[in-house]
This record gives sequence, C-alpha cells and structure tokens, in this order.
Amino acid sequence: MRNAHTAYSSCYAERGDNRIAHTASCAARSGLLKRHMTANHRVVRPLAGLAAPDTASLPLYALRPDGLADFIAKADPVQAKFLQAQEFAAKPGTLILLPGPAGLAAAVLGLGDDRSPFAFGALARRLPPGTIWRLEPGDYDPQAASLGFYLGAYAFDQLKSAQGRANRPACLIPPADAAQAVTMAESICFGRDLINMPANLLGPSELADAVMALADEFGALAERITGDALTQSYPCLAAVGAGSDRPPVMVKFSWGNDKNAPLISLCGKGVCFDTGGYDLKPSSAMLRMKKDMGGAAIALGLARLIMATGLNLRLEVRIGCVENSISGHAMRPLDVLQTRVGLTVEVGNTDAEGRLVLADLLADAAESKPDWLINFATLTGAARVALGPDLPALFSNDDVLANNILQAGESEYDPLWRLPLWRDYGHWLDSPIADMNNVSSKPHAGAIVAALFLQRFVPAATRWAHIDVYAWNDQTRTGRPEGGEVQSLRAVFRAISLITSKTR
Repeated sequence: MRNAHTAYSSCYAERGDNRIAHTASCAARSGLLKRHMTANHRVVRPLAGLAAPDTASLPLYALRPDGLADFIAKADPVQAKFLQAQEFAAKPGTLILLPGPAGLAAAVLGLGDDRSPFAFGALARRLPPGTIWRLEPGDYDPQAASLGFYLGAYAFDQLKSAQGRANRPACLIPPADAAQAVTMAESICFGRDLINMPANLLGPSELADAVMALADEFGALAERITGDALTQSYPCLAAVGAGSDRPPVMVKFSWGNDKNAPLISLCGKGVCFDTGGYDLKPSSAMLRMKKDMGGAAIALGLARLIMATGLNLRLEVRIGCVENSISGHAMRPLDVLQTRVGLTVEVGNTDAEGRLVLADLLADAAESKPDWLINFATLTGAARVALGPDLPALFSNDDVLANNILQAGESEYDPLWRLPLWRDYGHWLDSPIADMNNVSSKPHAGAIVAALFLQRFVPAATRWAHIDVYAWNDQTRTGRPEGGEVQSLRAVFRAISLITSKTR
C-alpha cells in the first residue's frame, strides 16, 4: 500500500565493509525468513482470520445486557427461546451459537460493559473453525471489535509442520468502517512475528533485512551501516555487537516529503539475543532473550502503521541490530567506550547493553531536530519489578508529550505508567575514569537510572519519550496470545495521529 507521502525511492545503500560471508548457513536463515514474506517484498504475513468482503457469511451479534431484551423481542422466535433456555444474559465473554434450518444460523456474543478490543479477542478460536462471519451493528466500536478479533486469531505457527498447526480459525469480514483496524492488526502481528522468531533465524543481519524490506515496501529512503563505518559513527552500538560472530548493523530510513509536516523520530533497541556478555545471565534469565529486540519490533510495527495509513508527517526510524555475546572480541567489565557525541562510558555491567545501543541512536536522531523523539526498548527488569509485565514505563522530558501518550493509552486500552526522570539520582552514574558509567552501584531505581543515562544523549530542547517495555505475554489472554507483544504501539500511534491532525 503506497500513498502520496512515499515519494522517496528506495535506496539500499550500504556503507563500510561487511564482515558477513555469504555462507550456506546465513543463506538458509535468510531463506527461511523470506518464505514467510508475501509478494512484492512485503514483510507482513496475510492476516489470520480475515475474510474477503464478498464472501458468504453468518451474522454475529454482540450484545450488552441493556440491549438484550430488545434483541430477543425482534429475534426469530425459535432462536429467542433457544437463547432464553441457555439463560444468556450478555455477560462478557459468553458465546451462544444459534441453530437454523441449515444447521448453524448465527452467533451471539455477550459484552457486558467491556469496551476494549479484547471483548472480541477469543472469538476467532471459539467460533467453529473455518466458518466466516460478519458483525451486525450494535453498541460497540467496529474498529475495536475487528481489531480484537484479528489479534485473537494470531498464531505464531509458521515454523510448525502442517500437521502441527492448529485448526484454521474462524474468519471475519471487516465492516466498511473498520479498514484501519485491519492495517493496525497487520502491523501488530508483524511486530509479534519479529519478537517470536527464534534468534537463530533472526540475527542482526536478518532483522536489518526486515527493516530494509519494510522501507522498500513504502518507498522510504533507507541506509544500512556496517563494519568500519558503523564503528566510526556508532561506536557504542558497535562495541555491544563486537562479541558476536554475527556483526552488528544499524539501519535507518526516512519517509514523507512534506517539509511543513512534523518530524517524528523512532528508535528501537534491536538486541536479537542477549547473553548478558561477560556479566553472563543465568540460564533461566536467558530463556526469553530472543525478545530483547522487542523495542525494535514495536518501532517497526508503529512505523509500518504510520506509513500504511498515510499520516501527514515526516518519519525517521533507526534500529540498532546487534547480538550481545561472549568472545575474545566482546566488551569487558570496566572497559571504557566512546559514544557518537564524544562522551565516554565505563562499562560497569555488560548486561546493561541496551542503553549503549540507544545512546548512539538517540544522539543521531536528535541531529535532525525532530518534533518528537520516541524510543522503545526492553531495557530493565527494574521496570517490571515496579510495574509488572503489562504496564510499560514511560519517561519523558516533556509533560505535553507524556500526557498525550498516557491519554492515548487509556482511550486505546494500551496503558502506560509514567515514572520520573529524578535528577537527584543522576550522580549515581558517575565514574572515576570516564564521563559516566552505564550502571549505578546502588541497587535502587534501576529503570529511572537507565532513563537518566539515555537522557544524557538527548538535547534538552528535544521533546523525548523513552518507553521501557516487557514485549511479551506470559500467558494467553483474550486477543493476547502467549509470546511476543508490541506494547504501547496503539497508544503512541493515536498520540501521533492527534498531533498530525492538529498541524493540518
């Protein structure tokens, strides 16, 4: 899907030397990923649960308790009696299949007072597999209903054999006024796929390939930076990836050519696997480290949604694609690293690598003087201790930006919680031999200290938000299957949509 804002031609420029030999193993990894891409270089799989508009379908009624009596009064008498016999009360999550002369005639879903997309999240798996449905008008938002349905249909099963895959879920014809829900679901599922992909199949090069393919799909101007050029321009990022046999890559792209439109800059932490480096993680803490590129996945899913919907803005995206491994080339504890802006960093802990990746990305992004600079990262366990897995931590140097994101999160049922950039903790990052340490020696406020570290690479005049996410569902809930999750994407998209509408 291209639009008037994608006037740039795709540019697969690669600077510097590329240390990756095109071995059979690399080709195999890349080939396996490409088999999951659709035609025309699209990196998004066909959306599960999506039916074509002209397909024969069955009616699906979504009801709230205060509308139940009116529905029963107007319904087919046999079906009305069937509902009453089932003691259907339109409680949230209750589903009744209604019989008819040909067998299955309709379905009724209870909503209770749930207004979130997740009220519809279980439908794709609870309705009979392979059936096709259409939503009948009711007291609900068609965008939210469609989005919840498609998010619930998602499954990361493309690495299974045909015999190992679940039955095909039920499908839904999107209402005419829910087109954006389809685009949003595609972008969310794209991000989920990236997070769920095993690290042996999605290393730095493969993640960079996905970024380049996304840029190409929407005609964005893209650049892939590796080797000596990466070391010179993004030395901290290069140091993080130096220990891996799979070299680090930085990819950035720009989209939109209206010079009067606001500039939104997104940065994503793309650590494809994190061993912790020499400060090695215990095995239990490594089990989910394929998701340590969740920040990159969120930034890319958001970028795709922005481009696919044609928001009136200019967009810049920077993704640091690295693997934090151990070898004779890996950074060591107490090494001192250079950064893009010239500040030096003492490595107090090699497992605090994400902030080193973002330091160079943020400094680069700030040079373009964006209206909003937003980064996403699975940065600290401390944020999860404070807020749990479902609430991303939001830090910002601008109250207006922060409040826009928080309010959008509430309206989109995609919540965040703001934590402070508490200046008094800044000296905890002092180092006796460098401009700063990458960690504090104190055991407190780890998420805040990490945010304060990042803030040192953002000019005070730049309106900036840092979002520390978990990027994972520990267990399946309606519309949120266990596995990768692009938390805060919908909230930030709505906030960006509002700022662009105000500038028109």
